[in-house]
Amino acid sequence: MSTVHQVGGNQLMLLQNGSEFFPQLCAAIDAARHFVYLETYIFAADATGHLVAAALRRAATRGVAVHLLLDGFGTAELPPQWVDDMRVSGVEVLWFRRSISPWSLHRNRLRRMHRKLAAMDGEVAFVGGINIIDDMPAGAEFAMPRLDYAVRVQGALAGEMLAAMRHLWGVVSWASLRRSGYKLGWRFSGGKPAAFTTATLLLRDNLRHRRDIERAYLKAIAGAQHEILIANAYFLPGRTLRRALRLAAQRGVRVQLLLQGRVEYRLQHYATHALYERLLASGIEIYEYQASFLHAKVAVVDGRWATVGSSNIDPFSLLLAREANLLVRDEGFAAELRASLHAAIAGHAQRVEAMGSGVLKRLLARFSYGLVRFAVGMLGISRRD
Repeated sequence: MSTVHQVGGNQLMLLQNGSEFFPQLCAAIDAARHFVYLETYIFAADATGHLVAAALRRAATRGVAVHLLLDGFGTAELPPQWVDDMRVSGVEVLWFRRSISPWSLHRNRLRRMHRKLAAMDGEVAFVGGINIIDDMPAGAEFAMPRLDYAVRVQGALAGEMLAAMRHLWGVVSWASLRRSGYKLGWRFSGGKPAAFTTATLLLRDNLRHRRDIERAYLKAIAGAQHEILIANAYFLPGRTLRRALRLAAQRGVRVQLLLQGRVEYRLQHYATHALYERLLASGIEIYEYQASFLHAKVAVVDGRWATVGSSNIDPFSLLLAREANLLVRDEGFAAELRASLHAAIAGHAQRVEAMGSGVLKRLLARFSYGLVRFAVGMLGISRRD
């Protein structure tokens, strides 16, 4: 059983992987009396999808107002019959940008709803990086599940998370001319990274909170005195964040990066390799996770600052997608996450000692990085990064 941390009047429970997350999520849905809101990038038609869909249908059948928001790109393969069955049971389902063509290289197509949030009655909520999908990667011959994290939240912060989800539900309802059941009176203003004390929900959108998550990282890195530990599935930071990490290492802070060791998306994977040489030269330690796919988006700084959420450190998460990260300043919570990451590094990762001398490998890395940066520039989102 995971430890419950008392943080600023809230109870926080760190959950590692779907094996810990999904039983907690379904139990909270089953206990809901009034509202259930669930947002996910991927809702897969697999055993886990069946489990969560059944819990949602049970809640709707007993009169709970159930709202399911799915990303139109990430969940494009969900069979229509699944959605129909949920709607017949009373589950309200909305899609975020479902109609964008998959062949269109348009900025709006890349503005995805990448958040993974759930809220029940404003009393219990969940935030993290875990999609509604089986813990073991489909078709992969791995001995372990993908590495990922979520946080169960109980307390006032859960009410803020519910408000944030109701707000986005209203925005999507308005855009799709389906506004039934939404009350315009409850809005969420969003948090600012400079103001948080113990636990804060940070949302990234394309209006007032475009850089809140990035700025939170930059502030924590700039203030680090001893250790920066980052685990991120798709790591392609801009110049500002890369410089902040190098400066931290140069002033004596131990900087450890746990990155993807398995090739999941080739372009992103090899583009990240183009950054290795300068990072290693600055004294930054790089470890590649080998046991399975790495899907985590978490960090710990100085053993007292931590973040768990959906935001990768790449241009698409930091500059385009709707994301949600929980920021926590608590030594107990940070220590638990830190211990989990150090165990993953010690037991299941390989340290990168050098970029390697292979000409083809270097060319592939530079070509991939150049292609990603070209796409970012063409979409007009590079700005100062």
